[in-house]
Amino acid sequence: MTLADKKIAVLAEDNYENLEAWYPILRLREAGVEVDVIGRDKGCEVCQSKEGYPLKIDHKAGEIDPAEYDGVIVPGGYAPDKLRRCASVLKLVQYQAQNKGLVAAICHGGWVLVSANVLKDKTVTSTSAIRDDMVNAGAHWTDEEVVQDNNFITSRHPGDLPAFMKTILEFLNRQ
Repeated sequence: MTLADKKIAVLAEDNYENLEAWYPILRLREAGVEVDVIGRDKGCEVCQSKEGYPLKIDHKAGEIDPAEYDGVIVPGGYAPDKLRRCASVLKLVQYQAQNKGLVAAICHGGWVLVSANVLKDKTVTSTSAIRDDMVNAGAHWTDEEVVQDNNFITSRHPGDLPAFMKTILEFLNRQ
């Protein structure tokens, strides 16, 4: 299977972090991966970043079949606080976790993994602001640029995006 055969969901909601959404979207598309931007069921159609940059939703989470995707990426910002309240978003993350698909989160994106209850015994990183949430969800938290634990890939902030995407692309190439 090549990268052109892969399909990844990138989650979005208002107040997403510009770079943490757009860098993965553009980098994956550049590599030939099909990318869909997925929003929560009752969320925005065109989401605004923290700075007002628009990102159009391709599908609502409840409209998709998680089995059609090879993974999910959860950008940070404050969008994850709304995304984590959508049962369909959590179902997508849980499906990928259970079926060895990519589960990637950066910065505050870890909040969605916490609410999906998929972090028990995983080694992860995130922004230090949600460290306690990650630990209380059963994760082993570490302060590193990128952490991979099997199909889970996590990073701390926009400065980690090159290492985050390099690790994601390596994972997808082996999958």
